[in-house]
Amino acid sequence: MTIDLEAWAKERGVKYFMISYTDLFGAQRAKLVPTAAIRGMQEEGAGFAGFATWLDLTPAHPDLFAKPDPSSVIQLPWKKDAAWVAADCMMEGKPVDQSPRVTLKRLIGEAAQEGLRVKTGVEPEFFLTTPDGSEISDAADTAEKPCYDQQALLRRYDVIAEICDYMLELGWNPYQNDHEDANGQFEMNWEYDDALATADKHSFFKFMVRSVAEKHGLRATFMPKPFQGKTGNGCHAHISVWDMEGKKNAFADKAMPFGLSAQGRTFLGGIMKHASALAAVTNPTVNSYKRINAPRTISGATWAPNTVTWTGNNRTHMVRVPGPGRFELRLPDGAVNPYLLQAIIIAAGMSGVQSKADPGPHSDIDMYKDGHKFNGGAKLPLNLLDALRFYDEDSELKRLMGTEFSSAFLKLKHQEWNAFCSHFTDWEKANTLDI
Repeated sequence: MTIDLEAWAKERGVKYFMISYTDLFGAQRAKLVPTAAIRGMQEEGAGFAGFATWLDLTPAHPDLFAKPDPSSVIQLPWKKDAAWVAADCMMEGKPVDQSPRVTLKRLIGEAAQEGLRVKTGVEPEFFLTTPDGSEISDAADTAEKPCYDQQALLRRYDVIAEICDYMLELGWNPYQNDHEDANGQFEMNWEYDDALATADKHSFFKFMVRSVAEKHGLRATFMPKPFQGKTGNGCHAHISVWDMEGKKNAFADKAMPFGLSAQGRTFLGGIMKHASALAAVTNPTVNSYKRINAPRTISGATWAPNTVTWTGNNRTHMVRVPGPGRFELRLPDGAVNPYLLQAIIIAAGMSGVQSKADPGPHSDIDMYKDGHKFNGGAKLPLNLLDALRFYDEDSELKRLMGTEFSSAFLKLKHQEWNAFCSHFTDWEKANTLDI
């Protein structure tokens, strides 16, 4: 049953809606719409100039309309007279195929035709910093091993507890919050869900964390590697596939190694097969490759992969299988687009199921200590350009993600890489001024 947003708002005292869509670079775009006008917006969508955001459009294109999906609507817990609603991008009455949420919804539909209902959970990490982002916000957070630091966690109690209270209020079933492995870094976890619901929650979570941090005079950043020498911001994804009723975990088989069913192994096989290409999406910025190819951090480990390997319950690999019926992809970072993360997981996994892909042998070694001895897996891309080239060469993954999406994504990301290469840095002067 479709929710009537106008009636929903009047019942709850909502005066304004933020009609929000996420562009190719993960930026959230919104218009603030009074409840008095929401009925028309629900039917037609809110109008945008698509060229003004990170989509492959020109000023000559017709209006882009963000049509709200009522099933995603959330009353802002910290501003009760406003609501947020995720929207799908439309143009001249048709979905804009390059837009991330449209891409994800198409892949969910294709997976359903294969009998696959993908459920995921995400673990977004973030730093709380000073308003200008130059330093962590807590000058007393200096421990060499800061992970799970009790005192540092309590000093940021007001921020973390407020966000967790809101997740409880929203029914997300949050279950733990912790200080992470870097000074100033935190992670908050909530219950897994269907891929689209997880993507919408992930998108809203980033907005909520930033908003609450600002309310407390701080800044929250999900940047993959905001501080040299400190552990970067990951966004690990836990993946399982269920029957279409959502009652039976199709990945669970106690008789199989690691409790992962034959279908689960082929889905994992698709992730392994396309790993170097999917990194362009899961690790989408120049800065991303300072996390997955980083030297040892102050705490002693990066907690990020650099090789295409999988394992059991061992956090030094790209994929680990921590228990029956699911696996954890440890590659994605904090910059990942919430919708494209789910889309690329489904695309790669479907490829594996369709081709009955073998993930290859697992490895039990400590990749941080003995990885230099390991010859069985490909190295992950060293930089964004390498990742884009891997993606461009992977015709199957490009087809599954959609021709229009892939073309737009590659075009804009190559422009970003070229802009980075034309930027002059202090490092260049420090190292070449006197050559």
